[in-house]
Amino acid sequence: MSVFPVEKPILHVRMPVRASLRLGPLGDIWHKPAFSAVASVAVPQFALLLAGRPDLAAYAAGGSLCALYGHGLPYTARARTLAWVVAGMLASIAVGLITASLTDSTVLRVAVAALLAGAHKATCDAARIGPPGHVVLTFVAVSAAFLPQRLADVPAHLALALAAGVVAWLVGMAPALVRPDGPERIAVARALEAAARLLRASSGGQEPPQARHAAAATVNAAWQTLLRAGTAGSRAELRRLLVRAESAAALPARHAAEADSFTAWARDLRKGRPLPVPGRSEAPGEDAGEEAELSGVAAERPRRHRLLPEVAGRWRVVMMVAAGSALAGWASMALGVGRPYWAVVTAAAVFAANTTLSWNRALQRVVGNLLGVALFTLVVPLTRLGSLALVATVLVMQFLTEATITRNYWLGSVFVAPMSILMTQFAGVQPVGELVADRWLDTCVGAVAGLAACVLLPDRRAARRVHEGLERLERAVAEPSPTDPGQARAARDRLNASLVELREAADTAAGEWWSTALPQERITTAERAGHRKLTELTGPARGAGVWTEERSREATE
Repeated sequence: MSVFPVEKPILHVRMPVRASLRLGPLGDIWHKPAFSAVASVAVPQFALLLAGRPDLAAYAAGGSLCALYGHGLPYTARARTLAWVVAGMLASIAVGLITASLTDSTVLRVAVAALLAGAHKATCDAARIGPPGHVVLTFVAVSAAFLPQRLADVPAHLALALAAGVVAWLVGMAPALVRPDGPERIAVARALEAAARLLRASSGGQEPPQARHAAAATVNAAWQTLLRAGTAGSRAELRRLLVRAESAAALPARHAAEADSFTAWARDLRKGRPLPVPGRSEAPGEDAGEEAELSGVAAERPRRHRLLPEVAGRWRVVMMVAAGSALAGWASMALGVGRPYWAVVTAAAVFAANTTLSWNRALQRVVGNLLGVALFTLVVPLTRLGSLALVATVLVMQFLTEATITRNYWLGSVFVAPMSILMTQFAGVQPVGELVADRWLDTCVGAVAGLAACVLLPDRRAARRVHEGLERLERAVAEPSPTDPGQARAARDRLNASLVELREAADTAAGEWWSTALPQERITTAERAGHRKLTELTGPARGAGVWTEERSREATE
């Protein structure tokens, strides 16, 4: 049994403002969820307009928003994931609608909404569903819990949500008809670009640890995508490119001259051009090592990440999110706000991996919603021209949300806020002043309550996970280097996964305001040893078990 050192807790107070609001680059596939969401929302909304029932639009919206998920997955995995998302969305809507039909108590509705928020957060984290995570599920389900409802109408409303979910599934799968290997191309292109950035940093005499970690994490994610895609079609050629990127990430000094080639290959992959065919590596003797790597991959590459975190961690998330969301909803009630579910959703959206990230999200949400309600007041006169104008405005806001949210959450929130307010107008026109006041007050209450729950319930196991990650990495480094390609491939997978997990655990623990001191020197030493071991398992010398002191020094300089 491992014994972890007991250290005196220390306080970390990190509440950045400028960094939290700084805009990042536009996401490389921002257009995919943007256009998918618009298409999947537009079909049922316009159908309801033609049927003269725009009041039912809120029920279709939940199914439509399932199109936001799964855009980084290969299509075989995306089909299953989208189906599960649609099923989860329907189950959540059903709980909300049944609650609304059985009780008029706002206290009970908030309680159910808070439990749903906690369950969504824990489930999405455990499944690593990816963006937009639990927030959309929670928004739809919590909104359903506050819709006027009769129990007899629930089946019909669920059927409408299911129909919209089917449309979302079809929209999400439609690009497979044009480019069936699109997600795999993007994943490998990202790995090549990350490796190129590392090579340029290395050739310039500076190799920041962040660049090496980013390259390792991106390569790891690309392998996961290719594994899920299977072996048909162009996967063999893509694996060859990824092996080259992985070798370069492990031995940047030996591949420094290939940075431009990696960038050009990535560009070809993104633009749908014929798959690049790598020539002979400019690193002497590297081609034989790459053939050995491909043989190891063919020998069955194991999955690298654990899909489920520890049970205690999941329950902590459920309790923390549910407590913060319930506190937000009940506080909103006490203040006389007519839509406390907005406070519940805000509190649920605040929760992130650690306290610092939760602070960032709370600040971003408050700033974005403040600007968003101002935008709502500007566009609301246009929406009063008729149902068609209302639907068109919602679609524009949906597109702008997905186009901007990758740059910073606050910027996306500028368009999320008016969109969610406008969706309440499908059931009937409501006073603008009341809507603005409710949204702004609920945002502030939800942000404060969510952040308070994060501060009062910090992740006290964060430091322990760092120690566990250290032990896994040190064991992986201590393993003898196998000569069999399949065994070498598996050893390298374990080592690379240990490096990525340790860095993620250390970054998460460092962002908690209350934790034990981290063994920074030991972490640095273990990461350096891990990267040295990666070079030992990479390249032509690996298969023969040859590792010289000169190559070891070259790999780590």
